[in-house]
Formats: sequence, structure tokens, C-alpha cells
Amino acid sequence: MCADTFGVGIHLTEEELQFVVHVPSDVDSGWTDPEAFQSLVAETVWDLLDQQTVLGTVADRFEAGETVTLGTVTLEPDGTVVDHELDAPGAESGS
Repeated sequence: MCADTFGVGIHLTEEELQFVVHVPSDVDSGWTDPEAFQSLVAETVWDLLDQQTVLGTVADRFEAGETVTLGTVTLEPDGTVVDHELDAPGAESGS
């Protein structure tokens, strides 16, 4: 199996916040069900980031039409997390 890296973000519309998964064009053939891997990617992101905090921050700080990038998640088709680079929006580093 080969791992693939998916970019993830939150897109704002007037009515809702949409979880967005950017799928690489050369995605591994082990990913046979797009809905299943998009759900797996979302589940993985929310295991690593606090969903309520992230969505609250996005809703408060960004405007409809914007897409806020959260980072990337690298997964194998069996769901194994190989790597991730995720940051909550507005999480200023340093103190």
C-alpha cells in the first residue's frame, strides 16, 4: 500500500461551513470509495484538532466565499495515519 497526502480545509458559504478534501490527481488505487476516504480524512482531522474550536474560529474570523486551509493529512488506504501537518486557523504560535 502507498500513502497519499490530502489537503484539508473549511469552505464558508452563506449558510454553512463545508469540510473540503483536496484529493491528489495520482491517488493510490487502494482508495476505491471516494465518500469513504473523505469521511476517513475528516474523522482523522477531527481526532487531531478540536472540531468545535476550529469551526467556531473559522465562523468568527472569515467571510463567506473563503476557504481556510487546515493543512495536510497523509493516510494509507487502510486508514493508517502516516503523517500530518495541521494547524487550527488563527492559532498564533509563540508567546
